[in-house]
Amino acid sequence: MATFEFVEPPLLSQAGFDRADHLRDDAGALSAGWPSARVLLLDHQGRYPIDGDGALAWLSAAEVAAEPPADAVLLGVLGQTQLWARRSDQLPEPVSDPRLGAHLLSADEAGLLATALGMLNWHRSAQYSPLDGARTEAARAGWVRRSPGGADEFPRTDPAVIMVVHDGGDRILLGRQHAWPYPWFSTLAGFVEPGESVEQCVVREVAEEVGVVAHFPHYLGSQPWPFPRSLMLGFEVIADPQQPLALLDGELAQAQWFTRDQVRHALERQSGWGGDAEGVELMLPPAVSIARSLITSWTVAKKKHLEWPVWPIR
Repeated sequence: MATFEFVEPPLLSQAGFDRADHLRDDAGALSAGWPSARVLLLDHQGRYPIDGDGALAWLSAAEVAAEPPADAVLLGVLGQTQLWARRSDQLPEPVSDPRLGAHLLSADEAGLLATALGMLNWHRSAQYSPLDGARTEAARAGWVRRSPGGADEFPRTDPAVIMVVHDGGDRILLGRQHAWPYPWFSTLAGFVEPGESVEQCVVREVAEEVGVVAHFPHYLGSQPWPFPRSLMLGFEVIADPQQPLALLDGELAQAQWFTRDQVRHALERQSGWGGDAEGVELMLPPAVSIARSLITSWTVAKKKHLEWPVWPIR
């Protein structure tokens, strides 16, 4: 029942680099490859160094340490070159922020950055065993944290749904969180609860956030969102714009239906978050986000004839 598909996969979902699982237990190979390895530094805000074109600026491993540090994570390999990530309070200038600068990266660079952020964020929150509270240590080149008793903790990803709510025609429903200045709007989203399918989550979140009954959730694609460790599952869903909006759970400050022309105008103006809001009626999420990919794909899609009567739905 899909009415549109992604124009192209979200940027953070396009990477095809070798994640090198076969090296994670091979201490000898890791040590042998360290002298020619490259290391990406990230600070605790998730910022990273860039070159003059906005691409990732890697350090040679020799500039970081004589051997792989215990707090570094093996991201993968490029040819025979190992690629690692590590936290640092001091980054070489210039630096960039992943939400605002990652769209300048290649697909593999964006994927490497997302992996680095997700893994380092997990290490920061998983330093103690949930079993007995004992201090854990990194193992398998950063892909496991191990307790003194030998119990392994693995990286955690939190599934969340994110959806374009539209009327089956030319209107889309977007929301604005309390912390966002007007006119920043984005798609609705929420975390999947235990015992719930992702389709059920889509319908529930729409009802809770805007008080609207939604129908026909259709999965479109996914994207990692390492802030701190989410996997965003993208959907479209149909809702009746005549239903009154009610911000029931208090997460949103405002929700509003926009026309396709209004969204298209915002895209043409490149009215993105952080830009000049003067005289602008709508500012869209950053280009690196799956929210932007969903909104853009819906906006430019050729309308399909729906195979069911949209309103009223019985």
